Parts: sequence; structure tokens; C-alpha cells
Amino acid sequence: MNPVRVYSTAYCPFCVMAKRLLENKGVAFEEIRVDQDLQRRNEMMQLSGRRTVPQIFVGQTHVGGFDDLSALDRAGGLDPLLADV
Repeated sequence: MNPVRVYSTAYCPFCVMAKRLLENKGVAFEEIRVDQDLQRRNEMMQLSGRRTVPQIFVGQTHVGGFDDLSALDRAGGLDPLLADV
């Protein structure tokens, strides 16, 4: 299992942007398609407390959605978080 998980759906522009940001950083991640698996959607909602996608986890840390991921990156907090996993 990759330490970075992205819960997403088939076509979600915010999911695409989140995955692109991680890919541009060279980060390997596990994509979990919640539109194909109701159990995984329930898992995502239980872990994050949110119903929307994407939901991004780095290790045990819930980063949030794309806006949260992007803000963390702009603030300089994403790289240190990624370095810990």
C-alpha cells in the first residue's frame, strides 16, 4: 500500500488536479475509486468526515481535498509531510 492515498471518482476535475500535483512532485500514490466501490466510499467518509472527492491522505494525516492540498503546498507544508512517509 502506498503511503499516499487519493479517494476519487472517474471524472472529477479536482481529482485530476490533485493527482497532477502529486505526479509533478514525483509522488507515488494509491488511487481509490469510490464511484466503483460503495464500501470504499463509506471508508472514505468515515476516515475523513467528508462526502466529496478527492480526499487525500498522506500516511495517517488527512490533508483534505484539492484546495487543501494546494494550499498546503503553497505554504511549504506538503514537502515535509511527504518526506515523513
